[in-house]
Amino acid sequence: MAKVVADISVSLDGFVTGPEPGPGQGLGRGGEALHTWALDGDAIDRRVLEEATVATGAVVMGRHLFDIVDAPDGWSDEMGYGAGLAAQPPCLVVTRTPPAHVRLADRFTFVVDGIGSAVEKGLALADDREVVIMGGGAVIRGAIDAGLVDELRLHLAPVLLGGGVKLFDGAVPRNLRQIHVQASGHATHLTYRVD
Repeated sequence: MAKVVADISVSLDGFVTGPEPGPGQGLGRGGEALHTWALDGDAIDRRVLEEATVATGAVVMGRHLFDIVDAPDGWSDEMGYGAGLAAQPPCLVVTRTPPAHVRLADRFTFVVDGIGSAVEKGLALADDREVVIMGGGAVIRGAIDAGLVDELRLHLAPVLLGGGVKLFDGAVPRNLRQIHVQASGHATHLTYRVD
């Protein structure tokens, strides 16, 4: 059976975006440093990115993240899931209200009945590969709190953003088991088993 992986880049001070994220500035002020490893990384970063992208059978994301990746300066044929690898796995968007217009309509399905339903649909689509919950922070936090996540992968970027969206703000306390660490020149890639 496929496993469910929450996978996100985070700053040393715990933010998944800088201040004021939104279309045109998806990662907020200074937030682009979170993805240096994926866009301009070294051999270790490229291997981490390639392995994760190949292993992905379906992607789950929240509506705020969708609005950023579907914006005119968001994903394209050259840049998408897996950064420059531009993979196109099925993407499920957790939302209460699907948008009236979708630029990349063939890539997204909207799920209006919650994160649990989105993960279940992702497992059906993943064909024994991983279902990756890529964000935003609230969606990942909600999935972990609901007991839907098998592994948490953090790409710890050497940056202090000082504000933005916190990954674990208000999270349910729990213990994680570290199962893998790999350091590069741009990030420390951490994998935890969520018990």
